[in-house]
Amino acid sequence: MDELVSAVLDLQPVWQAQNTEPMKRRGVIVRTEIPVWLREHAEALAIAMDIPLNDVGVEGRDGTGLKTEIPWARVYSESRSPSATNGWYVVYLFSHDGERVYLSLNQGTTQWTGGVFKPREPADLKRRIDWARPRIDEAARERTDLVTEIHLGARTPLGRGYEPGNVVAIEYQRNNIPSADVLSDDLLYMARLLGTLYKAADATTYIPGDVPVEVREATQSAATTANRRRSPGGGQGFLLTAAERSAIEKRSVLLATEHFAAQGWSVKDVGATKPYDLHLTRGDEILYVEVKGTTSDGSQVILTRAEVEKQREFAPANALVIVHSIELDRAVEPATATGGVLHCISPWTIEEETLTVISYIHRTGL
Repeated sequence: MDELVSAVLDLQPVWQAQNTEPMKRRGVIVRTEIPVWLREHAEALAIAMDIPLNDVGVEGRDGTGLKTEIPWARVYSESRSPSATNGWYVVYLFSHDGERVYLSLNQGTTQWTGGVFKPREPADLKRRIDWARPRIDEAARERTDLVTEIHLGARTPLGRGYEPGNVVAIEYQRNNIPSADVLSDDLLYMARLLGTLYKAADATTYIPGDVPVEVREATQSAATTANRRRSPGGGQGFLLTAAERSAIEKRSVLLATEHFAAQGWSVKDVGATKPYDLHLTRGDEILYVEVKGTTSDGSQVILTRAEVEKQREFAPANALVIVHSIELDRAVEPATATGGVLHCISPWTIEEETLTVISYIHRTGL
């Protein structure tokens, strides 16, 4: 492996987007030879990540068609990070000038936003990193050579995009590549950190900076209904069970009921029979309230067409209550929901620019 890493670094200074002979050789190393070495460690990687052997994924990429400036090879859980655009993984990233290579605990730096993959906002990547680092802190303290910033020196936007996704990394200088045994030990160590992150991510429904689970559910449901073979943006975490959705809904409605009751409103829960959740009366006043509960930060919520149409009819005698940051305990059966921060918008005017369409019904004329 040390010879393979050195060979890629030697080829980096002659990078061209065209598939020249040096780039062909680089492609063979990155796409084939390094993954072969990684797969030889599959059983040890499965143990380190605490995942089934058949869930261990390995791949290397250097560009399809045009050659990328920053080639990479990664190790990951196929169920949690089916593509390099999402999820957490461990990846070798080679600098553009061939002076260094990083073994980085990194993440997908794009996300599905209701129609296309877009680069994650730097602030969102930082929030994810700020969530991740405390969760690996104990194991990370075992080493003093971990770096929190990587410098690939890339000139292309794609190449530069890897840097803000780094959680922690080990840096290897071109003139000091360690032996294959050391590289193996380092790989398994980083895989342990990755496994720790996987466990933490499995235990939560929301990581700061992520697409809320409700948005992922709606997007995947729309894709499934449209007979898409694979839901875009999938693999970014587990979805909610019916019991978990119920717990979140009950918690949000409870907090909303208490909120309005404290203001002197008589509150009736009509969510089971009406296209809104709470019917409020106070003297001659009437208020129609839509309640949305979420474990996320509340920046995005899902609305049905009926909900939008009715709230536009009700305005200005209407309100949107968002109960965000609800904590869901999945360790108990059934799951319980606690906490939550209530935010109320009243009157609620729904502007078109705040809505994103995730599916259409098309009349074919047949």
